[in-house]
Amino acid sequence: MTRVNRTGDRPVTTVDAHAHAWSPHTARARFRDGLAGPTAGVAAGHTQANLIAVPADWAYDMLLFCQRNPKPCPVLDVTDAGSPTTVLAEGADLRTDLPRYRVWRDGELVDEPTDARAYWRDDLVSFLLGCSFTFEWALARAGVPIRHVEQGRNVPMYVTSRACREAGRLRGPMVVSMRPVPPEHLGAAIRESSLLPAVHGGPVHCGDPAALGIEDLSRPDFGDPVTVADGDIPVFWACGVTPQAAVMASRPPFAITHAPGQMFLTDARDEQYRLVGVD
Repeated sequence: MTRVNRTGDRPVTTVDAHAHAWSPHTARARFRDGLAGPTAGVAAGHTQANLIAVPADWAYDMLLFCQRNPKPCPVLDVTDAGSPTTVLAEGADLRTDLPRYRVWRDGELVDEPTDARAYWRDDLVSFLLGCSFTFEWALARAGVPIRHVEQGRNVPMYVTSRACREAGRLRGPMVVSMRPVPPEHLGAAIRESSLLPAVHGGPVHCGDPAALGIEDLSRPDFGDPVTVADGDIPVFWACGVTPQAAVMASRPPFAITHAPGQMFLTDARDEQYRLVGVD
């Protein structure tokens, strides 16, 4: 797949030194006012979501694509056509409350605005999908270092050689995010993320990137390269940027998505999606 010219995936620092303590309402207000940047570490303890909005005549294909590929595309909510609201966040506006958007025409990226109102259409159906930023708090509580947060960078994401299951007109490869994990923390990383299947769950691969068709960890397809400490094991989770890879491969006439790593902050607490009664 051709690499995308990305204006929003450059090395960054966290959006604000105090962003972890923000409420989701505060985070959305700040983004509505024009603040942009990766949301890893923002509004601690609250669920983050990927966004893809497609015309209504493509919505069934997208829903089927998510149903057939639940690991990269776990559905948290689907809106009515044209509606910019979601039950996941009272008073939020999906057109304005993300840090940065991507606008696609015929599979080509045409803009990366911080406000999508100029592009919004009455026939758009929005899908909010679970995001792995959500389980990073569980990893941190278990002592797992989060390297991209430590380094003030966006999480690296890679297009893999694993094809998703096709659905109607939609097809494409799975995208993964990568977090380097010290061997002594690998069990905790797998356990804690597996308890949150609604936000991608456990890893899809640990170890050699070549097994996923990834040639060079220093050249992510989305996000930023992250320095891997000596001994760290690359751990790969299915990623909600997968629908964007499907847009590039399948070329629907129009779509709006989040910019990779710049997510929608919901009012839901992480605990709402955590499996209970499991050791």
